Amino acid sequence: MPIRRWIQDARLSLARLPVGGGTSEGPVYIYRDPWKGDAEQGARFVAGRFRFERQDYDLPRGKWERGPWPEPAKQWLQSFAWLRDLRALGSDDARMTARALVADWVSHPPTDPLVKDACVTGARLSSWLANHEFCLASADRKLQQKIMDRMLVEGRTIAALLPLEPQGWRGLTALRGLLAAALAMPDHSGFMTRFLRYLPAEIERLILSDGTVAERSPEAQYQTARELAEMSVMFRTAHSSVPPFIDVALDRVCPVLRAMRHGDGGLAVFNGSNERYSAMVEDVLAQGSRQKLIAPAMHQGKFTRLALGKSLLIVDSGAPPPTSYDQAAHAGTLSFEFSNQRHRLFVNCGSAQVGAWAQALRASAAHTVLVADGLSSSDFGPEGHVTRRPAHVTCEHQSSGEAHWLDLSHDGYHPPLGMKWTRRLYLGADGEDLRGQEVLEGERETPFALRFHIHPDVHVTRDDEDIILQVGGMIWRFRQKGGMLLLEDDVYLARGRREKTKQIVIASLRRVVPAAEEVAENGGEAQENAKPAAPSKPLQVVSQTVTWLLERIPE
Repeated sequence: MPIRRWIQDARLSLARLPVGGGTSEGPVYIYRDPWKGDAEQGARFVAGRFRFERQDYDLPRGKWERGPWPEPAKQWLQSFAWLRDLRALGSDDARMTARALVADWVSHPPTDPLVKDACVTGARLSSWLANHEFCLASADRKLQQKIMDRMLVEGRTIAALLPLEPQGWRGLTALRGLLAAALAMPDHSGFMTRFLRYLPAEIERLILSDGTVAERSPEAQYQTARELAEMSVMFRTAHSSVPPFIDVALDRVCPVLRAMRHGDGGLAVFNGSNERYSAMVEDVLAQGSRQKLIAPAMHQGKFTRLALGKSLLIVDSGAPPPTSYDQAAHAGTLSFEFSNQRHRLFVNCGSAQVGAWAQALRASAAHTVLVADGLSSSDFGPEGHVTRRPAHVTCEHQSSGEAHWLDLSHDGYHPPLGMKWTRRLYLGADGEDLRGQEVLEGERETPFALRFHIHPDVHVTRDDEDIILQVGGMIWRFRQKGGMLLLEDDVYLARGRREKTKQIVIASLRRVVPAAEEVAENGGEAQENAKPAAPSKPLQVVSQTVTWLLERIPE
């Protein structure tokens, strides 16, 4: 065992020793949770159940480490972030349910590996403090003392686990919990000392120079801004000045978050993101930054945002994020989303945390990209990290003021197929003319499917050789040259539920039969009748090209 791990385990064992009477009867400072909860979820809790990713479960009641929940659901359950849902319900039953569940956890704390997850512990600590006024302030003195003793143990646990391994925005959640411990128990000055010591380094490695978060995800961007904004609220509640590095980080993160929103106010759907409600994103931005700036470019984050007229094109123009930040990454390199006014037309399919959908939605086929031979441009290991990704991704942008041109390419299909994909996009005519040219180059002709996932709010019909899209009183026409134009059923999960929709598919004109299958179909004759191999010749590049056009039809 490495010495660092041995020292950390020893510190953790000491930190989790029970305390007795070493804390005050209540927190010195509390703050009110700045985020809105879900009253419907709160009502489920009162009824003894909760919902996670479209699945209902029974509450633990003394069995917090055992249950039919998948790991992400268990993390969420033990984070106590759902206390805001009971607060949103606001009834006496909700208050008593919240108090009973906190008391139950304090009486039966888990011993499973989650005790070493500083991020879950941090979320739990800050949730208790942020909702103390709602459900704990009127509890009896005995329960108050038990909760404070537990908060001291939890704060020591986070401190013992520092410095954290890189894990994206969740590292901020752990440090927010340490700040909560510092506010609740300022006499234990080590909590604030360690918070101020480790947060700047966490921000430095998480946020790139252009303000994009290392996970390259609108969801991670949202969560990072939210974590930092809540820290700012916590300092202001305690009548303390906000550390300058928090304000500086928010000023870098929030403009990029605004750039990752569509006209409806929700998030673009890349790398583990879902739409989220516009009001949720707006609340975070309102708490995080007074200036309503939009990032002009995201060169380090490798996203390209083109706005023209009332249309918006957002392109994932980079490879998946690096190891340690790739747990939620998708194989969506060069995918794009296109919207006009408040209406999304072309989208990616969303994300899920559990079940078969979690893997299916990470595949290239769930994105508006070209899929070669049914493969993805990146692969994922059993732990969820990226095991293969494009080595070279290029993006060149030209603009005339009245139009934009993007030249993009990646070699993600080269290791398995020897292929390179080039995508050229054009946006003109006040954003009402979107065109593309897709080129697949390699040593042989390869079957492909070029997929355009359509938002469920769009009505889609087939009109002879074209596809007609209708949304918001506008009519758009899609046409193509090269390949077969198909209209197929599709699914969209980016709004918290499974929705049926459609996708446009441009498929290769014929099925390419692998050599081995060709031999099998001929009963082995191909091998018997084969002529001696000709002298080797330089390989010729086979190029397959498709062009397409989406244009608005004048009324």
